[in-house]
Amino acid sequence: MDINESILDKSKPTFFPKHQNALYKSLEDKHTTVEVQEDPLGTRMILNMGPQHPATHGVLRLLLDLEGETIIKNKLDIGYLHRGVEKIAENKTYQEFMPYTDRMDYLSPYSNNVALCTAVEKVAGIEVPERAHYIRMIGCELARISSHLLYLGAMVMDAGAISFFIWTFRERERLYDIFDNFGGHRFTISHSRIGGVHNDLSPECIGMIKEFVDTFPNEIKDWRKLLNRNRIFIDRNENIGVITREDAIRYGLTGPNLRAVGVPYDIRKFESYARYDKVDFDIPTRLEGDNLGRYFIRVEEMEQSIAIIRQCLEKMPSGSIRTDDAKKAYPSKDEVYYSMEGMIHDFMMTDTGICPPDGAESYHAIEAPKGELGFYIQSDGTGHPWRMKINSPSFTNLQGLEKMLDGEMIADTVVIIGGVDPVMGESDK
Repeated sequence: MDINESILDKSKPTFFPKHQNALYKSLEDKHTTVEVQEDPLGTRMILNMGPQHPATHGVLRLLLDLEGETIIKNKLDIGYLHRGVEKIAENKTYQEFMPYTDRMDYLSPYSNNVALCTAVEKVAGIEVPERAHYIRMIGCELARISSHLLYLGAMVMDAGAISFFIWTFRERERLYDIFDNFGGHRFTISHSRIGGVHNDLSPECIGMIKEFVDTFPNEIKDWRKLLNRNRIFIDRNENIGVITREDAIRYGLTGPNLRAVGVPYDIRKFESYARYDKVDFDIPTRLEGDNLGRYFIRVEEMEQSIAIIRQCLEKMPSGSIRTDDAKKAYPSKDEVYYSMEGMIHDFMMTDTGICPPDGAESYHAIEAPKGELGFYIQSDGTGHPWRMKINSPSFTNLQGLEKMLDGEMIADTVVIIGGVDPVMGESDK
């Protein structure tokens, strides 16, 4: 029965109070059909979870149809953080838009920077020096670890272990110190540049990275001992939020959420960018498709990121860090401060920016911590894109969250959301 018919026809029984009609009307507006039936014991109800709920990141609304404590049907409502990022990009130069990418998935800003840069370099035909590629890879893998650490701490805290959150943040603080030395900022780093990177790694920064990759695996080993056979943690995650391989592909899941159902797809391997084809690493996969499988995937991915960083430090050649073409990249500060030509080129890059050919278009994606992050760019020959569209993994992964929640207990909602690991900054772009 269509819920709107039940609301309009007072002779037909409903199981919800009159004050909840507005909630059902909002469901009906989204073309959702909810089965209405008699509920003499009053066990059926509609519950708004969010958008103010802390476990829904303060900007995600879940509309839950409950029978007792079981979710019969749910509907996600997003858009509470919408900022029009894609339209902002069309009124900024490509480099001017860089700081906005930091604020999309703000848990891994460096990956967002690299995704934009590689997309612009593809449409504009810019070659990036070898050393810059390896520096970008180090930054991206550190960002992957940082993102997974917050996932791990927050998800385990949602399951009841408060102290674990503090332990993961201790390691994130070490990463923030590295990023501070890396690019001059702890969080929204904006270090990558079109045509290369802003600055080279200092010997002190390289030493900090080496110390981190030497000590961090011991932390992972301790966490495995604590969680992998912990009865409470296993019971809260095993067979919770299950999605099948077919449904995961159909709903467009990406990243760890896709690999947790047995699909070994990783853009770093299948459509390699930077110099990922020159380093050896594995693609962790699981078959269960549940919250526990997603946990194992992310922990193993952190270990693989450590292996990639070690190889990058070994293979990183000397040389320039930015393309030597004043029409396509910012000049070095030495040129700007001590030559008139350098100052002119710096001004032109700031005022006009890079101008890809008129009519050129491209799509390029990277393997961000949460999955495929891609930028589609259409150029009109000016220094800002005619059109820019962003394919963000949090948005696509949320499509599968509704499927995961149906049939689960309401107490498992926050754990499942934590297992999917969305960031609304890039979902509500």
